[in-house]
Amino acid sequence: MNGIDAIGKRARTAAAALALVDADTKDRALNAMADALIEHAGEVLKANEEDLARAEADGVTGALIDRLTLNEKRIEDMAQGLRDLTSLPDPIGEVVGSWTRPNGLQIERVRVPLGVVGIIYEARPNVTVDAAGICLKSGNASILRGSSSAISSNKVLTRIIDDAGVSAGLPKNCIQLIEDTARESAKELMRAREYVDVLIPRGGPELIRTTVEESTVPVIETGVGNCHVYVDARADVAKALSIVVNAKTQRPGVCNAAETLLVHQAVVEEFLPRVVDVLSESGVELRGDDSARAIRPSIVPATEEDWDAEYLDLIMAVGVVGSVEEAIARINAHGTNHTDAIVTEDPEAAERFAREVDSACVMVNASTRFADGGEFGLGAEIGISNQKLHARGPMALVEMTSYKYIVRGDGQVRE
Repeated sequence: MNGIDAIGKRARTAAAALALVDADTKDRALNAMADALIEHAGEVLKANEEDLARAEADGVTGALIDRLTLNEKRIEDMAQGLRDLTSLPDPIGEVVGSWTRPNGLQIERVRVPLGVVGIIYEARPNVTVDAAGICLKSGNASILRGSSSAISSNKVLTRIIDDAGVSAGLPKNCIQLIEDTARESAKELMRAREYVDVLIPRGGPELIRTTVEESTVPVIETGVGNCHVYVDARADVAKALSIVVNAKTQRPGVCNAAETLLVHQAVVEEFLPRVVDVLSESGVELRGDDSARAIRPSIVPATEEDWDAEYLDLIMAVGVVGSVEEAIARINAHGTNHTDAIVTEDPEAAERFAREVDSACVMVNASTRFADGGEFGLGAEIGISNQKLHARGPMALVEMTSYKYIVRGDGQVRE
């Protein structure tokens, strides 16, 4: 039995036991895991230093370093994310629908765990804790497969939270890490249909595309984020400036950071110079169309590829449009159905944008950075889905469940 087979078999056994664990035990385990993270923060940071040293030696980008970096605040945030889950209702066993048929059959639709959830992810070690916590609360065993860049951090984090969970009464092997970071181990997980019920990739376009194309396990796609901010003709310019700068610079290496700025021609002369100055001071390279460059020649000429790019870096495409209709059309043509925002004081433009932009999250007068399970009050998220089957947007507890029908009768037979 190879490594993935052994891990999968253990996960299947653990999932069957975890599905029967009561809500109080799961919440006690989540709190114990949070406490253990804080208690062992020094050990986590030491392991993270090893990952960062390798990354710097490999010459990776600043955005990747940011995604990889842990500090005391980020460890506290991970712990708080686990605690936040304990304040949310346990979805397992919830009756989401019930009715009685004319023949007397009583039918209930009841939430149940998915079973074994595999997560393939890149760089960000916080995903280890977030994903494991959400899977635990929703009654699922998790198989985690992080990238080689974060392997030292992921090993320590998994051991800490797994030990804490077992000590609090969870079945063994609810949380497992695939420590082999070779490409083949990811492909084996994609083919482990016998053990894994659903697979979730979190990372760049290549990882997501490879997982969708090669997996025999059902996949929930998390979103590549070519996110847009559209500044409308009736935008409050001060409000727009704050939103655009936050959406691009607050944390540029994440999927809900804005990558493209569209500005209505009616406000471009007033707004664009101001936002270019502030973004440039923050180190953002701007790549624009001819209309944008006519206002600010310092903007680099954009290529066709720029309108489709998820930079995950301090780079932003800038275009000028003549109407809200044109902005919507460009977003639906070049966006990734992740998160897009409009800044406007025109209620009709706002409602049209919200209705017609085909994205999982549409923001009206708010930063794209709010597209997040925690910010939505859903607890930590396992990812943001930009597909339309089963789960869309931030995937939290409910999205990590399925349901079954329970039918109660009194001897009825079908004629």
